[in-house]
Amino acid sequence: MKFTPVPIALTQCAKTFHGTRVLEPLDLSIGAGETLVLLGPSGCGKTTTLRIIAGLELPDAGGTVRFGDDDVTRLPIERRHVGMVFQSYALFPNLTVRGNVGYGLKIAKAEPALARRRVDELLAMMRLEAHADKPIHQLSGGQRQRVALARALAREPRVLLLDEPLTALDARLRDALRREMNTLLRGLGVTTVYVTHDQAEAMELGDRIVVMSAGRIEQIGTLREIYYRPANRAVAQFVGTINRLAGQQPKALPTAATNGTPGELFFRPEDGRLVHPKDASLHGVVESVSFLGERTRVTVTGAAPDTLVIDVAGRSEWSPGAMVGIEIAPEGLIALP
Repeated sequence: MKFTPVPIALTQCAKTFHGTRVLEPLDLSIGAGETLVLLGPSGCGKTTTLRIIAGLELPDAGGTVRFGDDDVTRLPIERRHVGMVFQSYALFPNLTVRGNVGYGLKIAKAEPALARRRVDELLAMMRLEAHADKPIHQLSGGQRQRVALARALAREPRVLLLDEPLTALDARLRDALRREMNTLLRGLGVTTVYVTHDQAEAMELGDRIVVMSAGRIEQIGTLREIYYRPANRAVAQFVGTINRLAGQQPKALPTAATNGTPGELFFRPEDGRLVHPKDASLHGVVESVSFLGERTRVTVTGAAPDTLVIDVAGRSEWSPGAMVGIEIAPEGLIALP
């Protein structure tokens, strides 16, 4: 299959429904062949942004959407040459797997031999050859998800749009399909916009992540930038687990560790270390211990305004009620206003 990915540019795209602004004016550029993830809680505006890209919603007056050099702001979805996978998959129950995958090609009146060759290629890509002639109701959730993705790719779209496609699956299957999708998207090279509220999906699939909250963009960055250098507390507290230390600059920590940046200090669980109380300036009491296999998660009270979460090696053993000291790697400190 051959894809011709295009860059996408949204300029001052806002959306108002019945007098209520649900999406503040935003500017967003997506590179050709990039996988961009829109991440945030329900109601943050990520699905509205995706629907504007798709052509299912018009931005408010003054907003524009461009695919490469083409202004597609007023074009409906059927004229934008996009493939879309919905949360519900929206498969046709009266068609077989092959019929669903080839539906778009049939509507486009593709040459029959070409259509069959492309459908066969997609069935092989999605490991669905053995299910080609089955009705949809005989498939598992994971198989249906792959059918929906194959159907979206059949017409070789310029842009692939996915709206929480793994939400309906159980945790183990979701993890497996996330890995498969990551390999597939990187191999295809099609420009992809992926909407999710799941941090693990965002961090595994995205070349860059757009963190959204209350209808606006909080931060755009690579996985490492978002995780280790969050722009504000909303990002820091939504992406991963983070600990808050007391006040401005705790006396227990060197000012040089944060280059004197003003504001409260935060750190990730893996950047803390439990030691004997006499070997550290921060002290607390172990509240609970959770063994998670490759790591053990220990919660500590009394060392900061909030309970601290420290991840230690899985073979480490700590008991609730034990007094502990906490050391924090200087490079792990995050200062936020």
